[in-house]
Amino acid sequence: MAEKEHYDFVEVTAADILADRRGGWEDFTRFVTWSTGAIIVVLVLMAIFLV
Repeated sequence: MAEKEHYDFVEVTAADILADRRGGWEDFTRFVTWSTGAIIVVLVLMAIFLV
């Protein structure tokens, strides 16, 4: 027989949603910043060693 599952629902407020989205945005901008820096370093190294 199938077992019945119980779900506890909690109230989600706008502040919770905004905090989650803000955290995601901060992670994304940190990733883009580090990725851009890494690409610049690779391009500089290529310019030094390949030219």
